[in-house]
Amino acid sequence: MRLLFISLLFVITLFANETNTTTIDTNSSSVQTPLQKVLYLSFKDTPKRVLKGEIFSLTIKTLSTIKNFQTIDYTFSDYYGLKSLNDVPYREETPKYFYDTFYFLVTAKTAKIPNITAHITSNDMKQYQDTTLIGEKINVVMLNPKKEFANIIANSFELLNYKTTNFDQLHNIVVFSATANNSDLKSFQLNDVYKQGIESIKESIADSKITYYAIINKDIENFSFSYFNLLKNKFVTINIPIIVNDDSVTTQTDLKPKDQSKEKLKMSIAAAIAIIGFIFILWRKKYIYLFFIIIPLAYIAFIAIPSKEVCIKKGSSIHLLPVANGTIFETITSEYTLQKEGSVKNFTKVKLKNEKIGWVKNEDICSY
Repeated sequence: MRLLFISLLFVITLFANETNTTTIDTNSSSVQTPLQKVLYLSFKDTPKRVLKGEIFSLTIKTLSTIKNFQTIDYTFSDYYGLKSLNDVPYREETPKYFYDTFYFLVTAKTAKIPNITAHITSNDMKQYQDTTLIGEKINVVMLNPKKEFANIIANSFELLNYKTTNFDQLHNIVVFSATANNSDLKSFQLNDVYKQGIESIKESIADSKITYYAIINKDIENFSFSYFNLLKNKFVTINIPIIVNDDSVTTQTDLKPKDQSKEKLKMSIAAAIAIIGFIFILWRKKYIYLFFIIIPLAYIAFIAIPSKEVCIKKGSSIHLLPVANGTIFETITSEYTLQKEGSVKNFTKVKLKNEKIGWVKNEDICSY
């Protein structure tokens, strides 16, 4: 009996040891080695105060403990009130650090800088730990502008050229080009104008460019608007004198209709010269003075020739300016002819039945 008890105790002890050994082996196989951290991030600087509508930069100071890598990629999370303007950073490299700069547009009254996670891709495809930099809330200030504010906040805003021409009996059209630094030009908006819009825009954080039109009342002699200059920390007024004259600015677009009053004056002068020549012929009996009759009469005949008419296809668009993808202010509902006022590359200027001046693409002119 004693021998049986000892044998049973031995079997139980042996089974327990095997079970414990199996459990330890199972747990040992589940332990994973943590990924190595090779990236260390910090903000070089963060803005203390921003304006709603302002573009600001955020520079990340990045240190990598390995040199053999392909790229460092960043992802943003947990942020609001901001719009990211560049997914790929502008990089400045030093022997020790990478300074990666991102730009953000402030879009709301409250804003928080994003949490920024950096991921490194090594040449040997070895996996490393991602590093996250935690963003904080920033102070957003709202402007209290006057009525002429054009919704532009920038380091600078400069007119390149401008031009004013007749639009209809009640309005003139002002077209201008401008360049801006550190500005969201898409937000440009004027107050108290009949009609307005962007004709073309080139977006760049460092140097944006816009061509804009505004249709204004004829009684306005000086057109002005303002923007907020970040460097001067104040509103700056931009003035455009309203001079309906082809020589007011040098541009590639000819918008002004013919000045019929000047044409009549020229015809009157030519007629006067012809009459004087005719009197000299009767008085001196010398036909050499026919020269003073023929040339003025030929000039009068040339001016008197009516403008050429062009046939416009049904469904054609009448553009405000001769600019690709420009503003369309009327669509032709049926095929009919219009008076041709001039032309530039790919566009013909026409006068509509309501006396408005517009531009039609050459491809929309009838061909027979």
